[in-house]
Amino acid sequence: MTEKMTRLTRRALMRTAGALSASVLFAPAIIRAANAQSKFDWKRFAGQKIDVLYVKNTRADMLVAKNKEFEALTGIQVSAEAIPEQQQRQKVTIEFTSGRPTFDVVALSLHVQKRVAQKGRWLTDLKPFMADGSLTSPDLDFADFGQAGLNFSTQNDGTLDTMPKFVDYWILYYNKELFKQKGVAYPKTMDEIVTAAEKLNDPAKGIAGFVSRGLKNANVPVWTSWLLGQGMETIDKNGNLLTATPEAVWAGELYKKLNKDFAPPGTIGFNWNECQTSFATGRAAMWLDGIGFAAPLEDKTKSRVAGKVGYGVVPPGPKAHHSAIFGDGMGIARTSTRKEASWLYIQWATNKANQLAMLKAGAGSPARNSPFDDVETIRASTFGKQWFDTILGSAKIGRPGLTVIVPITEFRDIFGVALTNMIGGADPKAELAKATEQFKPVLEKSEQG
Repeated sequence: MTEKMTRLTRRALMRTAGALSASVLFAPAIIRAANAQSKFDWKRFAGQKIDVLYVKNTRADMLVAKNKEFEALTGIQVSAEAIPEQQQRQKVTIEFTSGRPTFDVVALSLHVQKRVAQKGRWLTDLKPFMADGSLTSPDLDFADFGQAGLNFSTQNDGTLDTMPKFVDYWILYYNKELFKQKGVAYPKTMDEIVTAAEKLNDPAKGIAGFVSRGLKNANVPVWTSWLLGQGMETIDKNGNLLTATPEAVWAGELYKKLNKDFAPPGTIGFNWNECQTSFATGRAAMWLDGIGFAAPLEDKTKSRVAGKVGYGVVPPGPKAHHSAIFGDGMGIARTSTRKEASWLYIQWATNKANQLAMLKAGAGSPARNSPFDDVETIRASTFGKQWFDTILGSAKIGRPGLTVIVPITEFRDIFGVALTNMIGGADPKAELAKATEQFKPVLEKSEQG
């Protein structure tokens, strides 16, 4: 990678997802001033114990495995739990609603939980900690965090209640071997995905042309990814639902076609893990999902397609070319009595070394920019240049895959049912119209008070 490419890499990541709020831009100066006045000590809270709740995935497993490193650095004992995504979200909501969460530090899917966390006052504003040089390491380097992650972590009132951990770009995984056998080229448009899926589909050999999430709620980002190809999200800036428009119906038709005609049996119940299994066992030729699922696919002990995986930027739609992006962050429960120790943990968990380790492992796209400047990592990676190029290409065209609203769970539940009905044969136009009418009062109520 040339020096010019390195600069382009960093610039591409920093351009993603719009401008930062002024309060965030001022943060580096605040940290520098604070650290000039106070002495930082990692051992200051030695002897305390904190509880951490993660979503079960490769990134969480990596950090949990390294917690001993943090304990040696700080003298703080860590009890960490990582549970499957849907159960973790339910647990977080129930415990925060009760006012007695059992964890100090929590990982949140900000594309789902950001506004809910703000409205429920779940988390602690991190900016006062950042302004205290005795609590914030001089090595934090807040300016290193990319724009996309910071936009997810910053609430509309300027509060920074999570630190960005991971930015997920949705891509198209494809089986190079199957593509070569069938003489199929990588699709140049969303419509060509259908054409390719039809050619690659071979039920007699147990091979599906395409796989994506069919399970209600989990399936909505697939539909919204196709909708981005029309240059549209599901709700406009004035709060108007765009979910029954001709463009939304087009995206619904595409979703139905791919998941009804070319997906594996039982796809109506598939979340990402079932999709991953289908692709990893060679039973699906293409898979639309987040880039952070690469690691198991390239593990020869777990995957039949290791060394055969292609990574591609999602092709353009009829009107626009965007990659759906999603973001995770780590926050401190407002009710925690160990906030300072928890803040040390978050700084460690999101430090440059751990973010680089995420990239090296192919566990996803870090929220920091600096890992992408590590030329040796890219050169030596088992994931290949195509994986990195796909991250960078997606970053240039990134756009939120879900509109950030308070009732996002209800949105995904209602429209998720509509999408599963389509897989069963229902008419997309009728299903989206019905779902829109059902969700409209839920959205209006959520914006009151």
